[in-house]
Amino acid sequence: MNPGHTRTLRGRAAVVGIGETEYLRHGQASEPEFVLALRAILTACRDAGIDPGRIDGFTSYSNDRNLPSRLASAIGVDELRYSSMVWGGGGGGVGGAVSNAAMAIATGMADCVVAFRALAQGQFGRFGQVRAGSVGVTDEAAFTLPYGLGSPAQQYAMRFQRWVHDHQGRGLAAQRAVALASYHHAQTNPRAVMNGRPLTGEAYDASRWIVEPWRLYDCCQENDGAAAMILVPAEAAPDMSDAPVFVLGAAQGSDGRFIAPVHNAPRYATANFSTVAPRMWAMAGIGPRDVDCVQSYENFTGGVVMSLVEHGFASAEEVDDMLAFERLIAPGGALPLNTSGGNLAEAYMHGFGLHNEAIRQLRGSSCNQIPGAKVVAVTGGPMVGYVSDVVYGSEDTL
Repeated sequence: MNPGHTRTLRGRAAVVGIGETEYLRHGQASEPEFVLALRAILTACRDAGIDPGRIDGFTSYSNDRNLPSRLASAIGVDELRYSSMVWGGGGGGVGGAVSNAAMAIATGMADCVVAFRALAQGQFGRFGQVRAGSVGVTDEAAFTLPYGLGSPAQQYAMRFQRWVHDHQGRGLAAQRAVALASYHHAQTNPRAVMNGRPLTGEAYDASRWIVEPWRLYDCCQENDGAAAMILVPAEAAPDMSDAPVFVLGAAQGSDGRFIAPVHNAPRYATANFSTVAPRMWAMAGIGPRDVDCVQSYENFTGGVVMSLVEHGFASAEEVDDMLAFERLIAPGGALPLNTSGGNLAEAYMHGFGLHNEAIRQLRGSSCNQIPGAKVVAVTGGPMVGYVSDVVYGSEDTL
């Protein structure tokens, strides 16, 4: 028996249902965050055509507040067999929650797992603001907050600013194109919070600085809502869905000493995918050229630029040409990016909306559909201390 064949998630789990709530600006949700989580999960169950009681596992990330045992009780789960959480803040665990669900299925720990994220920034505090403890701060914040380096934009701008410096000013045109492409796609997506609010290049250039090199439209939104997906064993999927979508590869982790030195890492100007991305491609048995579109987590546009380079979609030397606006838009671009609008223009569900859009692309139901899409990659959480990837494929990619 070949150990390399058995120790893989490739083709072992399939997505048969996706769900989401209405996406709202922060503070506009009229229901508690827990109810938003339930609504997204129940919508995914209806999409999959299953009784919610069939669910036996839950996975999430970024310290989601909605306990699996409580969710299970609320939707009538008979037996809860599995739950897991990817540690850490930010959206770095968005792919890890899906890969943990796939691992539980592949190993027989569970048979029907929901991966989800619920977020009500109007109820629990906005991520984009500086939030110091009432008594004091510890860990990395102890080295930054006392000196005025507090918001996520301030923290991550330093990494991309260094990347731009190291590459002789490259990447600034690419990050502008990322923002314009996301807003472009949102205009045909009725779910998108920024639907009906198109962004022109002139408006981007005239927008206020948040922290150099990022303007207003380089920064993700702050939203209320929830999103979820249901995974089952691959062999069960054809009986549940006309177009099941399969996990081809997944990886999570971090570069060595990425966050421990506090803004003094050996490789500072990085999105943190240099070890993670190769493992994802190796498991999937494919490479960047095989991907029909990418859903790349955008906390900030510069992180997308670094992430796409580290995943092999462009080199640093050619990044501004390869990531030009015309190449990033659906349906005809060479590398369609964030075809629902992403965190910038659809909604910031800590990146989980990117997974649902990947499934829609492979089902052929996206608002910005790529003709014949068979492979979609989702990258999560550039520049945070723990990141994760998933690549999905249609049935004929197995």
